[in-house]
Amino acid sequence: MALSLPSLLILLTTLLLTTEATTFIHSRAAYYPNSDEHGTDVGACGFGSFGATINGGDVSAASDLYRDGVGCGDCYQVRCTNSHYCSDKGVTVVITDQGSGPNTDFILSRRAFGRMAQTNDAAASLLALGVVDIEYRRVSCSYPNKNITIKIDENSNYPYYLAFVLWYQQGDKDITAVQLCETQNFVCKLLDRSYGAVWTTTSPPSGPLSLRMLLSGEDGDESWIVPVNNIPENWKAGETYDTGVQIDI
Repeated sequence: MALSLPSLLILLTTLLLTTEATTFIHSRAAYYPNSDEHGTDVGACGFGSFGATINGGDVSAASDLYRDGVGCGDCYQVRCTNSHYCSDKGVTVVITDQGSGPNTDFILSRRAFGRMAQTNDAAASLLALGVVDIEYRRVSCSYPNKNITIKIDENSNYPYYLAFVLWYQQGDKDITAVQLCETQNFVCKLLDRSYGAVWTTTSPPSGPLSLRMLLSGEDGDESWIVPVNNIPENWKAGETYDTGVQIDI
């Protein structure tokens, strides 16, 4: 039985979306030299020790995908292509640092590098190779039972200088702008991206503060998300604050 034109269009759109969602990009990956199983706690994203242990330590530095810090916190499925050693699933990593090697897009933690393998013996063989051919694609981050969390940077100085990073952002969109707002009159100030994922202001508003975060997708779609919970009036360096919101995936 022949399909109608509308049915054919729906089928074609579905096939195109499926193909796009499963497209991998070919590259190479290495791993952090002289390191333990996890990533680094001094990464270029500004995550600190959180950047070494998030996602169970399955983290990575990126070169071009770092994107001047916009790529910090992005998630990628990375799988090596040597059929003797590598699994079909590979490993999902979170970008927490910037780095590059010989024609590589990723420098994985030792743990993540080994988890691309089929077995423990195969993982040892991969580590011995040091640099391997891979394919990768952007995927949604997932942090069950976690809300987006504000971590006040230890270098912040109340009430004169405020710097923070955002943890546990789900989904596959980027935070491209952040506004800090006074809760009483909702006057908002656009923050600066100092480096990596660190947002700063040298003259933060007074009183309890709320955030507005601009989410941008690869398709050009943009939307603002506003946390339920505020940053308290007497915020402190080193503290973390639950925003009360998360991005559905």
